[in-house]
Amino acid sequence: MNNEKGFTLIEMLVVLLIISVLLLITIPNVTKNNEVIDTKSCAAFKSLVESQTQVYKIEKGQLPVEINDLVTEGYLSETKCPNGTEIHLLDDGSVSSEVPSTN
Repeated sequence: MNNEKGFTLIEMLVVLLIISVLLLITIPNVTKNNEVIDTKSCAAFKSLVESQTQVYKIEKGQLPVEINDLVTEGYLSETKCPNGTEIHLLDDGSVSSEVPSTN
């Protein structure tokens, strides 16, 4: 009686087939949700910038003129969303990802 321990080729192929099927199911779901994650992270970053703008106003007595004032004073570390969208401050202290008009 030969008692060799190990896996047969068929067992290894079955395991590889199962792993391949799981990857085919999960990869499209992960890539589809990346856009949702980027959108939600940008909304969260906008909320952070608005709250830091209010903190700046409380401490300095006025709203910052531009978003770079928040960076230079140490309230923020950057001015872009995690997805790369540039953030802009409006005159009332709110935040927009659109370029402000100069009317």
